[in-house]
Amino acid sequence: MSSVSSAIGNLVQSLAAIGASLLNSVFAVIQAIFALVQDLVASVLQLAQAFISFAAGLFQGVVGFVAANFFAVILVGGLYYWYTHRQGGTASQSHKRIT
Repeated sequence: MSSVSSAIGNLVQSLAAIGASLLNSVFAVIQAIFALVQDLVASVLQLAQAFISFAAGLFQGVVGFVAANFFAVILVGGLYYWYTHRQGGTASQSHKRIT
């Protein structure tokens, strides 16, 4: 009878070890997901910092002044183009006849 109780004890220990291993695996996956999110956020912040540094370096001095005005004209012209074509051009295409 002692061999049956020993076998049952070994079975319970094995099942407990399997459960602990599964729990450790779940924790490892969660930790890997957190590490991935942390690296992703750090990379995005580093990219934003590099872009801001590039823009600050670009818009310094006379060349930067000219470039800033060029981009401002492009931005204003693009907004005007978008606004007038969003309206469908109804303001300039009146079909009223003056008699």
